[in-house]
Amino acid sequence: MNKDKAVIITGACGGIGRALVHAYSKEGFYVLATDSRNPLPEFSSVKFFKIDLRETVEDEVFRVRELGQLRQELHGLRLIALINNAAEQMVKPIEKVTYEDWNSVLSVNLLAPFFWTQYFLDLLEESSGSVLNISSIHARQTKKDFSVYATSKAALSGLTRLMSIELGARIRVNALEPAAISTQMLESGFEGNPRGRLKLDSYHPTNRIGTTEEIANVALFVTSEKCGFLNGASIAVDGGIGNLLHDPAN
Repeated sequence: MNKDKAVIITGACGGIGRALVHAYSKEGFYVLATDSRNPLPEFSSVKFFKIDLRETVEDEVFRVRELGQLRQELHGLRLIALINNAAEQMVKPIEKVTYEDWNSVLSVNLLAPFFWTQYFLDLLEESSGSVLNISSIHARQTKKDFSVYATSKAALSGLTRLMSIELGARIRVNALEPAAISTQMLESGFEGNPRGRLKLDSYHPTNRIGTTEEIANVALFVTSEKCGFLNGASIAVDGGIGNLLHDPAN
């Protein structure tokens, strides 16, 4: 088991975050879970911290104080992975996007992964650990009204590549780029529209969308010692849709 090994998972209360928490807990890791929301009842077996990532970006004093709590909790443990999973999605036409929208999304999706990696770098290096950024298919392929979100994820994948070069002799840094994943939020968007939900499945060569457990399983492998030479990769976990050319005429 992994009794002396710890992981930090941000955005723990979301669909993918919950799956990550469960997967690492099941493997015996000491899980430090964070979210801006209150902890879920199922998190009784993990150490939970209510932290707003925006504040850790905007206020250095707050960042040092809040992340210092996590650091104290890691005493005597090896920090194997920092999983930057928290994200804010913004869907707006360009004409309606505000400065505040950019500031909020970039703080959570890009700047927090940077500053959290910076803060925990020494502990990750001591344990030959790694950073895993949960990016998105929107880093490469996107659609209308996703200008802010897609840009933030493209930047996160770019940051992953840069960090793998600059920090590669110290820690590994990789990213996952999931396509549509069956979360409670996604499924609720199709309430009363079963035909639309089936259509979403059919868009993917696998004829279905992904599960949160599948993302967690890939994360476990990528952050394991088995992947010691994997560095700077942005792995598409997308059912093959990223390879599919869609012809509107058909």
